[in-house]
Amino acid sequence: MTFANVGTLQTHPGRAEDLVVILTDSSADLGAHGCLQYDVGISADDRDTVVVIERWESAEAHASSLGLPAVQDAIRQAMPLLTGQMGGHRFEVLGSPLSGVST
Repeated sequence: MTFANVGTLQTHPGRAEDLVVILTDSSADLGAHGCLQYDVGISADDRDTVVVIERWESAEAHASSLGLPAVQDAIRQAMPLLTGQMGGHRFEVLGSPLSGVST
């Protein structure tokens, strides 16, 4: 079943755009390991909060992606920009009116 993660990452003041650059660096590894969607933006309510929307073939695919060298490198680059305040929601996608089918 498709797995989704909607996360928020609080950056130090003025560092959100730097984090977006890191998180949007092209990586073919993600798609090859089950990533269906990886969208990154900055919150309209708090310009120091980055929002990430991910869809994966499964929760297991998401978990295993965290060990990929490109992902580990992005995490290392991102850590100094983050305050440590993170939030979000993880869930199994049950369906979509756009696809016309339950997943």
